[in-house]
Amino acid sequence: MTDPVSKLRSATRRAKSDVANKLISMCLHELSRNISQGWAFRIDSEEYGDIVRQQFGNLCPYCSHDLTSIESVIEHLDGMNRYRVGLHVPGNVLVACKRCNSEKRRDDSLRILSLAKTGWESFLSHDGTRCVVPCLTCRYWRGLWEDGTERMLRLNENLERIRSFRRKFLEFERILPSLMKSHPVLLAKLYSDCQGFAETEIRTLLEKLEKISETTTCGTEFETR
Repeated sequence: MTDPVSKLRSATRRAKSDVANKLISMCLHELSRNISQGWAFRIDSEEYGDIVRQQFGNLCPYCSHDLTSIESVIEHLDGMNRYRVGLHVPGNVLVACKRCNSEKRRDDSLRILSLAKTGWESFLSHDGTRCVVPCLTCRYWRGLWEDGTERMLRLNENLERIRSFRRKFLEFERILPSLMKSHPVLLAKLYSDCQGFAETEIRTLLEKLEKISETTTCGTEFETR
């Protein structure tokens, strides 16, 4: 059982990480706008919505559940973080169920993937035959499709459906190799620099606040006398 007090330390470390991750997301959103100018499709266009609808209907691209009956969220196939370098561009943005979106983060957050080259492919590759026990993602899929044969069939079908969808966006496919070659290193530096900057600025601000507090305290003591 996890020590409750250790959660305090974990939460403090995570707060700094959250700030850096937010900056990464902002950077990737800006990069997405710059890269996709002049592309055949726009994320908010009716044409793009039609392509997504034709390919997946109203079903989650991962688990195939009806999205009209469960909570759905905007999903980036390649996660928008420093490891997956996902972009908010046509070909990478879908709608998925909230549960799959959450479960997929385990693969998206791994620096090195062992089952596939991308986070979404890795997520759909947990068929129960290649992971060490216990694997939370394998357990997730097993909870949806208990029969192993059906589970592998469903996962492979959805893998191929998403691959077919990606091939419709040639502009995105062309830039992916260069993005994955250069940008993880650049974003890792941005992540590290952001955390270092935040720590320095916080330390400086705290020192100033302590001085103000000391001055105020001294003034109060003098008035009391």
